[in-house]
Amino acid sequence: MKFEVEYNTIENVAGPLVVVGKVGNAKYNEIVKIKLHNGEERLGQVLDTSDTNAVVQIFGSTDGINIGDTAVSFLGETFTIGVSEEMLGRVFDGQGRPRDGGAAISYEQKRDINGEPMNPVARSYPSDFIETGISSIDGLNTLVRGQKLPIFSSSGLPHNQLVAQITRQANVKNSSESFAVIFAGIGITYDDYSYFVNEFRKTGALERAVTFINLADDPSIERIITPRLALTAAEFLAYEKGMHVLVILDDMTNYAEALRELSSAREEVPGRRGYPGYMYTDLASIYERAGIIKGKKGSITQLNVVTMPSDDVTHPIPDLTGYITEGQVFLSRELVNKGIYPPVQPLGSLSRLMNGGIGAGKTREDHRGVSDQLYGCYAKAQDAKSLSAIVGVEALSDTDKKYLKFGEEFENRFLNQGFYERRTIEDTLQLGWELLSTLPASDLTRIKKDFIDKYYKGK
Repeated sequence: MKFEVEYNTIENVAGPLVVVGKVGNAKYNEIVKIKLHNGEERLGQVLDTSDTNAVVQIFGSTDGINIGDTAVSFLGETFTIGVSEEMLGRVFDGQGRPRDGGAAISYEQKRDINGEPMNPVARSYPSDFIETGISSIDGLNTLVRGQKLPIFSSSGLPHNQLVAQITRQANVKNSSESFAVIFAGIGITYDDYSYFVNEFRKTGALERAVTFINLADDPSIERIITPRLALTAAEFLAYEKGMHVLVILDDMTNYAEALRELSSAREEVPGRRGYPGYMYTDLASIYERAGIIKGKKGSITQLNVVTMPSDDVTHPIPDLTGYITEGQVFLSRELVNKGIYPPVQPLGSLSRLMNGGIGAGKTREDHRGVSDQLYGCYAKAQDAKSLSAIVGVEALSDTDKKYLKFGEEFENRFLNQGFYERRTIEDTLQLGWELLSTLPASDLTRIKKDFIDKYYKGK
């Protein structure tokens, strides 16, 4: 039974913050109901407490909140959301309320958005290949079911298009089990919101997706809640309904900025570049909600967009994200300038769990060798390109010219693909062999001879 304590003791209103005096036993993160004199109700969350006062952040505007005639009720619980399979195909706002004009949801359960701790011993090691249909990811930086893999991007790069394409195309290879996508837009613009919803609807991806949208002009505290709403819905669908769920959080940089704003409002001592010292732990509380639990049929996989301020990969947000997650997909401005989409830079990308999800019975027996060889040859091509910038192409050796040409073909044929072009892993590996077959078989030192004999097409 929910127990509410009501107070009429507001002492101060400053921006989105309300200070309530003479409060007993208020708890950090407790949800608060604000009732204005005209009967309107708003929600807030406790940011800070003392022996007698509570600082409350309001979800929305504080306009109309008067010190004398506004009632504040402390609900005695943290933020919760009702969850149901009916959420599939629906669009919600950053507080979990329908924003698509559809009928109300009949919820099966009500859950705390902070989730429950997952016993590390109960986790299963991720080992099932997720096919995104994108060669630069499937072939070189394979996404595995239960993995958390961020997309490191920058302002102006097409991470939104990449996310929309993955949402439309992703599936668990060689599996007929239910697959769902949960998309959380965190602090995105209205144009981006319209793009995602229209793209999902146009391609049919919306029917298997649950979408949460926090717009740039929505309250910043919603950005703290939105990814947790998405992950709570994901945990219900995965662990209660047995679905494989891909969670896409876009953009975690906006989340971290909101975290810094709230930390400043609480007058906490700032850490690195003004972000709170506990940001690593806070980010981990989101990223670590991906995984597979032993005895449970479903799984949660995360793809998180992180836009790097000033293209700086050492910035605290991508830096801490890289420590917590299992690799990264790195988008390159140089490739964008060459007209290549998606602009995934292989030499800056990594999937630490790739080995567990590829090979015979999962993708193909030659996958690891082809991937390693493509990486090695592209690295030599980049070295040849750097050398040509100094001495000129004509001064290069025949070997350097050969790898320089390979690098161009690799970018234009392997990395570059259409927004609506979906390649199976077999298509990707076939294309990889076509490129490697332009080189002498003796150069393919990272692939087993049996696979060269079987797949090599050169002279």
